[in-house]
Amino acid sequence: MSMKLLAAVAIMLAATSAIIPAPLGASSDRQAVQSELEGKPGDQEQRATALREAVVAVDYWLDQARQYSRIPALSVALVNGQQTVWSKGYGYTDRAMRQPATADTIYSICSISKLFTAVAFMQQWEKGTVRLDEPVRTYLPWAQFAPDQRDSMPVTMRGLLTHSAGLPREAVKPYWTGPDFPFPSQDEIHAGVAGQHLLYPASTTFQYSNLGLTLVGETVEKVTGTPYGEYVSTNILAPLDMNNTRPFIPTRLYGKQLAVGWGSLEPDGTRPRVKLFDAKGINPAAGYSSSVEDLAKFARWQFRLLQSGQPELLRASTLREMHRVHYITPDRRTSWGLGFANYQMDGREMVGHGGSCPGYRSSLLIDPSAQMAVAVAINAMDDSTVLARAVGALVAVRLATSAFEPPESGAVDLRDYVGIYNGQPWGADFAMLPWAGGLVGIEAGSRGPFDTMDRFKPLGDDRFRVVTSSGEERDIVTFHRDASGKVTRMERFGQFTPRRSSAR
Repeated sequence: MSMKLLAAVAIMLAATSAIIPAPLGASSDRQAVQSELEGKPGDQEQRATALREAVVAVDYWLDQARQYSRIPALSVALVNGQQTVWSKGYGYTDRAMRQPATADTIYSICSISKLFTAVAFMQQWEKGTVRLDEPVRTYLPWAQFAPDQRDSMPVTMRGLLTHSAGLPREAVKPYWTGPDFPFPSQDEIHAGVAGQHLLYPASTTFQYSNLGLTLVGETVEKVTGTPYGEYVSTNILAPLDMNNTRPFIPTRLYGKQLAVGWGSLEPDGTRPRVKLFDAKGINPAAGYSSSVEDLAKFARWQFRLLQSGQPELLRASTLREMHRVHYITPDRRTSWGLGFANYQMDGREMVGHGGSCPGYRSSLLIDPSAQMAVAVAINAMDDSTVLARAVGALVAVRLATSAFEPPESGAVDLRDYVGIYNGQPWGADFAMLPWAGGLVGIEAGSRGPFDTMDRFKPLGDDRFRVVTSSGEERDIVTFHRDASGKVTRMERFGQFTPRRSSAR
């Protein structure tokens, strides 16, 4: 456990004493938790405490998860209503590992690009220049696939947006093949379509398709008479003040604000560097770059639109139509809106998208009803969705957890017990952190789930009752102090776990 990490944990634990407000647009590395809360003052205070404690747990867990997975750089943003309540970067973005990652670090966001393409199309739908159930050939006469004798519905714009049109997953050329990733130009895509066959009759099978969303972007360009990149920059990105988001990869920033991309883990624990790519004609489906701060702005716009009902880029009813399920597979495991993926997480309806391009992965998870969102971006071929879902789960669990009442002997100063504890040789280190009037243990490097965490209920005299996630009260844990009064170890079942560090 590095001294740098221990210091970072100490800073975050110290921050649990108060929420430090900061204006929108403040430093992207801020570790102070902002909050915009509604309801009675008591409710505000409880929710603020819950968010604060959740952020402390997320901060520790994410940094450890990054180190255990050897992810060079990771950035995260947490949104609550109209506030980015917390954002931060971990690790380093350049080859020399000297440039710290921040929440403004730029990454390829790959398939999250599809959300902006879908918004652009629906802007035209609102104007009446396109129709969802119109065949794509109405707008792109050249989009004629090879003859197919199977009975099929037409390939429609709705089918493209929901990945149910039966299209091939990709356009021509092996552009996901390294080391050069030869993405096709627009002209190459146009010329190649005539030789491509539909994989399935339209509206019968879910087949994720980068080609499909590329055709949606081509449609926007055709009906507006404006180059696709210019259109989305003017009509979506600029109005939302998404200054670090582009419908392409900014090569001039590579190794600076744009993180260097790395591949999958090798057996020796290293990652190979991945050559920077240019998605060219596939930009509408996979070519965007962005920061988690900007993705947070995109989420806040959606919450604002749904809450106010006042048109902003789109009508609220249009965004709701994009969020709702338009296609679901027979096994009900995959469902899609108009551009947006639909998720079920612990009974909650979520929307969003993930991105996976050479050297980069990203995830945007949005809970419209709770007005909470998480954006995670990494510069390595690892699972950003697991990270984003874990962040969301930690926050959701804490918000849903009622606080313990203090023991009869009086309130316990939980700061005496927080810190890093040595899990060796049985497991990784873990942190004891403040959690709903007691403590919770977060294991370093764990991948969740976090809905089964044991809590520790204070009893007084350095004793805590273990309480399971189902509310069952179990054994008693005792903390031991040295002659100076400092907690040095934890005892459970007569066995001892040393404390590595104090956060005070």
